[in-house]
Amino acid sequence: EVPQPRSFINGMRTILSNFKDICDSLNRDPRHVLKFFSGEMATAATMQRNRAIFQGKFNNDTFERLIQRYIKEFVVCPVCTRPDTKIVKDRRFLFLVCEACGARSSISTL
Repeated sequence: EVPQPRSFINGMRTILSNFKDICDSLNRDPRHVLKFFSGEMATAATMQRNRAIFQGKFNNDTFERLIQRYIKEFVVCPVCTRPDTKIVKDRRFLFLVCEACGARSSISTL
């Protein structure tokens, strides 16, 4: 179960305080998730300890939508629809390898 995003706005920045917990529940590298989020939001982002800091003002709904899109693209197996996957790099390509059914699907690079 993915925890609800907890964010707050500080000036012109939005801080996602439980970013590391979200990444851990997805079993994904925080750098990959951060790169996806910043690309989709078209803004700069950094990580400090367990939190992510985004330039601009964003609400929790934005983060919830992004998490759902990330799960659909980079977590759930397109063959058996289970979340038991890992991202494997083979040369220049990224693959989503399912640990449940063994499927290997190519995914887009960020």
